[in-house]
Amino acid sequence: MKTEWFIARRLQLGGGGGGASPSLNVALAGIVLAVVVMILSIAVVTGFKSEISNKIYALDPHMKVWNGVVGLDDNYSTVDGREVMEAIAADSSFVNKVESMSLIADKPAVLKTEDDFMGIQLKGVGPGYDWSYIERHLDAGRVPHSGDTAINEIVMSRTTARQLRLAVGDRVPTYFIDNKVKVRNTRIVGIFNTDFDSFDKAFIIGNIALVQQVNGWNANTGNYVGVNVRHMDKIGADAYELYSLLARDTYLHERNTLYVVNQTHTNNAAFFSWLSMLDMNVVVILVLMMVVAGFTIVSALLMIVLERIKMIGMLKALGSTNGSIRQIFIALTAKLIVKALVMGNIIGLGLALLQKHLHIMKLDPDAYYMPYVPIELNVGAVVVLNVGILLVSYLTLLGPSHIVSTIKPTATMRFE
Repeated sequence: MKTEWFIARRLQLGGGGGGASPSLNVALAGIVLAVVVMILSIAVVTGFKSEISNKIYALDPHMKVWNGVVGLDDNYSTVDGREVMEAIAADSSFVNKVESMSLIADKPAVLKTEDDFMGIQLKGVGPGYDWSYIERHLDAGRVPHSGDTAINEIVMSRTTARQLRLAVGDRVPTYFIDNKVKVRNTRIVGIFNTDFDSFDKAFIIGNIALVQQVNGWNANTGNYVGVNVRHMDKIGADAYELYSLLARDTYLHERNTLYVVNQTHTNNAAFFSWLSMLDMNVVVILVLMMVVAGFTIVSALLMIVLERIKMIGMLKALGSTNGSIRQIFIALTAKLIVKALVMGNIIGLGLALLQKHLHIMKLDPDAYYMPYVPIELNVGAVVVLNVGILLVSYLTLLGPSHIVSTIKPTATMRFE
């Protein structure tokens, strides 16, 4: 063991035998606070991004297969669902990546009650649609059944149901407007609440057979095929692969269809751009907290040096070099930093776990798309943060530690 580290281990923080001085306790508290803020900032922003992304992934298909021909109305912009799904099923390398797929048709509609009305989009979904997220967020009732017997069943959000004063079991006239007005008497079988107003206020979900009936389509026709994959980490490459296999299938079967594949990051670009901006907020917070911790560490080093002026003079009188004494005080300050890191991690992770499991801090769902502050703990990010703090702290100490070289042994004898 080096002499410097041996001396540093034997020394106590503070000039006397009664523990650290009040000034060092303030420095310790400052570093602990900075560590806590950094841990919570990363956990909250990561949790927020994860929650919003998961909502989008659950409510909007990961990929949408459209007809590339732009039409004047719904009757032109259609796809043959059976054709698309059979092409996907025939490709063994791609079909293993698929979690679910369904033919979907969207249709503008007007819900009309005796006292009120609301414009809305009816999302008609076919067999294979993933209802799991809606089922987890049902306030009442169930999801619609598939088949001709359940053609008029719909689910709507709690926001829509409250505005129109509707409940599970109620029937509501639904008006569709094309060349002429068509009305269907839909029945509410479920009410959900995702706390995602962009979806809750815009859509009701029902059977695709209802839209097909209104539009005069056959059972294989819809606006697009929604495809959900098992993993989102390579969604861009998967979308291109899907486009390629559909183009190849079209060529082999000598069809004239042009398919376009859009992925969810493109369809919801505004949300994902907003989420990416949160990374900059985290960077700003981390930089500010690092600066605060850096000033606090420098102050702590100076206080430790002032409390050990006589010891510095004695070590110099005994022949110790300035570099050796600097290492002693860097090691002594490191004890304070490590202590602050341990305390900061315990407090920061403890608060994060409390929020994660108890949801103590609440949010306004209308503004933040969720009712509480989300938390996601990433062990790797916490480890990198701690290593980064240690590295920055060491680099911060190198410059100010040169103050030791300015102290003369003769001057320390008169120091009180």
